[in-house]
Amino acid sequence: MATTARIQIDGQGPVVALQGFFRRLLEDESLSGVMLPVHLFRHGMPMPTLVTRPDQLDRADPLAPAFPMNSAKLVSRLTRGATGERIAVVMRPCEIRAFIELVKLNQGSLEEVILIGMDCPGAFDNAHYKEFLGDREGMAASVQFHASLSNGGLAGGFELAPACRVCEYPSPHGADMVIGLHGADLGSAIPVMATSARGEALLGAMGLPEESPDDRREKALAALTATRVQARDAMMEQVSARTGTLEQLAEYLSGCVNCYNCRVACPVCYCKECVFNTDVFEHKPWQYLGWAKRKGSLKLPTDTVFYHLTRMAHMSTACVGCGQCSNACPNGVEVVELFRTVAARTQAGFDYLPGLSLDQAPPLTVFKEDEFQDTVSHLA
Repeated sequence: MATTARIQIDGQGPVVALQGFFRRLLEDESLSGVMLPVHLFRHGMPMPTLVTRPDQLDRADPLAPAFPMNSAKLVSRLTRGATGERIAVVMRPCEIRAFIELVKLNQGSLEEVILIGMDCPGAFDNAHYKEFLGDREGMAASVQFHASLSNGGLAGGFELAPACRVCEYPSPHGADMVIGLHGADLGSAIPVMATSARGEALLGAMGLPEESPDDRREKALAALTATRVQARDAMMEQVSARTGTLEQLAEYLSGCVNCYNCRVACPVCYCKECVFNTDVFEHKPWQYLGWAKRKGSLKLPTDTVFYHLTRMAHMSTACVGCGQCSNACPNGVEVVELFRTVAARTQAGFDYLPGLSLDQAPPLTVFKEDEFQDTVSHLA
């Protein structure tokens, strides 16, 4: 049976207790560093930071309800070549799923990395996190956020990011260790569970007191997942109604300015060269004038709908719904809602859930003779 240990709070607060846990973890000679969110300044956004010295963890804040980027791409960079040294990375469930997907696409490796998953209650988008933070120090705001969750609602009437409100995977899959926040009393102790042999070895060496498992976490997860699934289904129904025709889709995406921020922010969009950065879409002046004369007017920039259709066709099987596409959009286009709706259909068609299992090959990378028999028989 997997080990479940207890990170004791002892009046110091959950953020400080977790800092102590990561200090002890970093003292293990088999690890050279830990990547986790750190407030590099007393105020502002916590950013993924690779820490190699225990004394640099004083501003680490894995409880921050901030999600400035999906760190899967960063972990991909840290693991794409052998260093001979091992690091631990602290990630949200959607970040782990994205990284697992990248590993399956040969864009990262699990050989020299320990995945530490955090139960995720959700986070704010970048703009709303700054509003929530206000003039407070980041770690104090994080404690207040989790305290308000335990009381049944968010402080100040703030709402989580749209992607978080419809995320049906609030617990990590594929991690070596899981820090179980759901159902935990953050004034007393935080359970941490080893979920792999490597995690078992590390956790066992830390000498933490053992925790007696109970069903509080499972009940909390079940209730949260049910709420999220209901919200997800309602969101997808609304998006489908708003994008049922090409004209509706064009209106839905009308705020797009082709900045490509959503592509850059997407953790599973990994091409070294994107077709939209090539000469294919460098149109000539007379082409623009010709199109405008033919129709009487021409929306600029062009190709915005085609850009999103191309992205959906390219990566909808791998979308993990992290919401960074919407987080990065300067004009508030509801990108994640659209992509999640399309991805749900694509993934159901292939019977594929991205990032949940290393054993399940990505669609179209393996030939299956019996795949899509209904479609084949219809064409015949």
